[in-house]
Amino acid sequence: MVVGDVVTDVVARHRGPLAAGTDTAAAIRTLPGGAGANVACWAAHWGCADVRLLGRVGQDAVAWHERELTACGVRPRLVVDPQAPTGTVICLVDADAAAERTFLTDSGASLRLAPDDWSDALLDGAGRLHLSGYLMFSGSGRALVRTAVAAARARGVPVSLDPASAGFLAALGVDRFLDLVEGVDVLLPSRDEACLLTGLPDGADAAAELSRRVPLVVAKEGAAGALIARDGTVLTRVPAVAATPRDTTGAGDAFTGAFLAALLTGAEPGAAAAEGCRAGARAVEQVGARPPASGDMSTPRIADGTRVG
Repeated sequence: MVVGDVVTDVVARHRGPLAAGTDTAAAIRTLPGGAGANVACWAAHWGCADVRLLGRVGQDAVAWHERELTACGVRPRLVVDPQAPTGTVICLVDADAAAERTFLTDSGASLRLAPDDWSDALLDGAGRLHLSGYLMFSGSGRALVRTAVAAARARGVPVSLDPASAGFLAALGVDRFLDLVEGVDVLLPSRDEACLLTGLPDGADAAAELSRRVPLVVAKEGAAGALIARDGTVLTRVPAVAATPRDTTGAGDAFTGAFLAALLTGAEPGAAAAEGCRAGARAVEQVGARPPASGDMSTPRIADGTRVG
């Protein structure tokens, strides 16, 4: 069960610096996105047979987003907001800078997801609950996080959360965020997010420190792979999978989706993180943050060749 943002991505791939005051040539595509929705789609693509998503969108794009999620094997429950449009993110991808991306974000309806949109029945049969960190950046979203975490803990369902955005985290405040993640079992920050949340410059030190507050920390370090930390100690370093990047948008979401799907099959965190690295590598070699729709790519296999799912 994933709770989080569903947005429309406008991906603009350009080369070199933007030319201020004039034109910059770019290849532009409009694609489905949103950190929560992306995680759900990658979890389904990586073999999780039943993935559900709670999100909030505007009337302008609800039918399209429902179709796109369903095509990826996700069962969407999209609340239609009568006042706000679907969120939109402009993703500026510099093809000359290792496909690094910069976001311009209008969260729209996704920031208005609220406790009234939640039902404890959403957890029926769920093996895990995953929360997008973008929920933390509105009052109603934070209230929903508290409601969902309490419901999951009452049922013994483990909870994971991805902090989502170093920029938004800085605006929210580190102490406020850390208070909100009480009750979360797995935290999946990027290196920058882990360093911001601890004030430590080294990614490994930051992951170890965070694991004093959250039982399991899985720090995503891009081309450097991932770190697994528990009880104040980094236990495992997982290498990245070699890839030629075209668009790094959604690579962290791909990691998270595949990681959670592997955990649900009984994989240990290190093995699950290796699956996450495989998914992240696959994600950066395509344009857009989602996996291909069902049937467009062969079923992923874990490292020993066994089919996932």
